[in-house]
Amino acid sequence: MLALSALGVVYGDIGTSPLYAIKECFHGHHAIALTEVNIFGVMSLVFWSLTIVVSIKYVIFILFADNHGEGGIFALLGLISAAGRNVSPRLRAGLVLAGILGAGLLYGDGIITPAISVLSAIEGLEVATTRATPIVLPLTGGILFLLFFLQHWGTAGIGKIFGPVMTLWFASIAALGFGQILQEPRILLAIHPVYAYHFFAINKLYAFVVFGSVVLCLTGAEALYADLGHFGRKAIRLSWMGFAFPALLFNYFGQGALLLGHPELNVNPFYGLVPTPILYPMVGLSAIATVIASQALISGVFSLTAGY
Repeated sequence: MLALSALGVVYGDIGTSPLYAIKECFHGHHAIALTEVNIFGVMSLVFWSLTIVVSIKYVIFILFADNHGEGGIFALLGLISAAGRNVSPRLRAGLVLAGILGAGLLYGDGIITPAISVLSAIEGLEVATTRATPIVLPLTGGILFLLFFLQHWGTAGIGKIFGPVMTLWFASIAALGFGQILQEPRILLAIHPVYAYHFFAINKLYAFVVFGSVVLCLTGAEALYADLGHFGRKAIRLSWMGFAFPALLFNYFGQGALLLGHPELNVNPFYGLVPTPILYPMVGLSAIATVIASQALISGVFSLTAGY
């Protein structure tokens, strides 16, 4: 049950990254050319970013750095204070400054996540019909207004449905991606890191610009550590390795497989995976999932502020 709850609270943000991460790499102002080499390179970067940063760094190592069972940037600062006699004043000041910087980065993530996530979800209406274009921004603004307007009611009520809804979300995006992978199974070759190397070797400095978009697949990873005290190490690891991680990989590689066969769908590869009959229900599910992701991060920022 803890692992199920963790799917909603801990992985809400990183779980909705497929809505926009791949799209930003191949469509937009800083997009890279839609070639087979670049598609395989981006998929390889996504796989190894999730594996190294989330699975190895956070899930295996960082979760051990608890402060009496609690996690988060301020829990680390508490450990520094507890070991004050063993740390020089200058080093301690530097570590505290680093902790404050880390908290600031979480605030920055908290600012952009509600806007970019909800907007990316509602943009699915444009895939269904171009007539919906004029209402995308007003509808997104209305959802965000209601989200913040209702904050004074607390999160206890909506929190009860976080887990089941995000379970449905992860199962849906995994199924959509898996279906596309079956049509282009060669996309799985991108697991080999040599494709990431070729990506940087061919694109040189511009590869780092695109890598900035790839990093979007990691947004919300810090929640694994910040929510350690709420769910515990075992539940967070079980929900990530057993469900969230495989589901994300299926969807990301499914988007890559889609672009191999249908490069014209680079405008929104996530919704390109969705069959037309279920497009509107998927937009609705995406909107709910992004609201949950936003709520989780808003609550985290509030807890950080209140604790400080």
